[in-house]
Amino acid sequence: MSGTVTHHTFTLEKVYPKSADKVFAGFSDPVKLRKWFADGEHHTVENFQHDFRVRGQDITRSRFNKDSPFPGVALLNESIYLDIVPGRRIVSASTMTVGEHRISASLVTFEILAEGASTKLLFTHQGAFFEGSDGPEIREHGWNVLLDKLGQAV
Repeated sequence: MSGTVTHHTFTLEKVYPKSADKVFAGFSDPVKLRKWFADGEHHTVENFQHDFRVRGQDITRSRFNKDSPFPGVALLNESIYLDIVPGRRIVSASTMTVGEHRISASLVTFEILAEGASTKLLFTHQGAFFEGSDGPEIREHGWNVLLDKLGQAV
C-alpha cells in the first residue's frame, strides 16, 4: 500500500451465552474493556483512559514487547464515541498510530441483540488503511481475536 488509501468494510457476528446487559458492560466497564481490548501478550499498556459517553474519548498507549514483530515501538489507539444506546448499540470513530505513523482511521459499530438468554453481537468495521498499515485482512483477524476475548471477559 503506497500512496493510496485502501477502503474496506467487514462484518463479524458473535453469539455470547450472556445477557445483553453483561455484554454491554464489556464496553462500559473500564476494567472489563481493558481486559479484552487493551491488555495483550505482545505489548505492554502504558496508558489507558476510558470515557464511555457520547463524545467521550478512549486512549490506549502501548509499547510492543521485545518478542513482537515491532520491539519497542509505540502503538496508539484513539477513539471517540459517536452514539451509545445502553444495552443495544455503540458507534465510535478511531485512529491507530504505530510509531510516528498514523496507519488507519475507522468507524466501528457494535449492535447488541438479545436472543433469549444469549446475545448476538454484530460488529461492522469501516476502515481507511494508509501507507504502512496492517491492512484489512490482519485487522479483521485482530477483531475476531478481540471479540473472542470479549466473550471471555463478560
